[in-house]
Amino acid sequence: MIESVRDAVGMVLSELGSELDDLVVVTADVGRATRAYMFSRRYPSRYFNVGIAEQHLVNFAAGLAAAGARPVVCAFSMFLMRAWEQIRNTVGRMNLNVKIVGTHAGFSDYADGSSHQSLEDIALMRTIHNMSVVVPADVKDVLRSLPAIVKDVRGPVYYRVGRDYTPSITDNYDYEYEFGRAYVLEEGYDIAIISAGPVLLESLIAAKELKKLGVSTTVVNLINIKPIDEVLLESIARRCGRIITVEEHTIYGGIGSAVAEVVIQKYPVPMKFIGVVGYGRSAKNVKELWDYYGLRSEVIVKTVLELLKLDVDSDRT
Repeated sequence: MIESVRDAVGMVLSELGSELDDLVVVTADVGRATRAYMFSRRYPSRYFNVGIAEQHLVNFAAGLAAAGARPVVCAFSMFLMRAWEQIRNTVGRMNLNVKIVGTHAGFSDYADGSSHQSLEDIALMRTIHNMSVVVPADVKDVLRSLPAIVKDVRGPVYYRVGRDYTPSITDNYDYEYEFGRAYVLEEGYDIAIISAGPVLLESLIAAKELKKLGVSTTVVNLINIKPIDEVLLESIARRCGRIITVEEHTIYGGIGSAVAEVVIQKYPVPMKFIGVVGYGRSAKNVKELWDYYGLRSEVIVKTVLELLKLDVDSDRT
């Protein structure tokens, strides 16, 4: 049984190693924490630990890609950001086939506090030309998406996962992963909740509570943040007329911003963003931080009702 998304990443990479003889895994002294070491057990000659040197990590992987290998970089998402210049100038500008797996993202490294909690990485990575950004919701989403991403050779991808807290979210939904697609998990017509990563669970819980109140809610798994599913977002905006985004990330430049960039150009509708303003903090577990920062179903329900009331009151004036 796979216990976490990082375990799923390690397992997928180790299984792909037998199928892809050019697959190479590179890490920055966090092989055990990221589960990259699972690959090293089977393919030690294709596993490299460059030490605590993320900038070198990225350039080393870029060199491997330029030489024809298929490198996957595994490191903490927060500390990969210190290599943003190398990701931008080497990997992005040259459109190299480097897959960058950022683990311990969002609040998943709850005990280490704000220095280790990556809440800005989506914003930073999606600004890089040629860079795709993918955020799986759970283990099942990793099993769907990571093999396809590693096998695809069109260019770089930033793949964002957490640490250990891995609620089952998409197990009972039947879809195959495709680059650039978003997935409707629940159909509704009053409002749409768009989310990605583990907080997608809170969006689904909120939708069930809203149904009891007579509110019909669409819930979307925005696993592909870049490229984004513009066609689906426009159709949802037209059908529902109101959108709320929920993310374990700052509201500046993240999922809400990405969705708004599409909606404002295609079919503008009222929107509200639920996410983080500021930095993280230490806690006993992930849920404690979700409570503190309002990433909970009760807050989503309250925000939905406020947006619906605002829209109704506006219609009356």
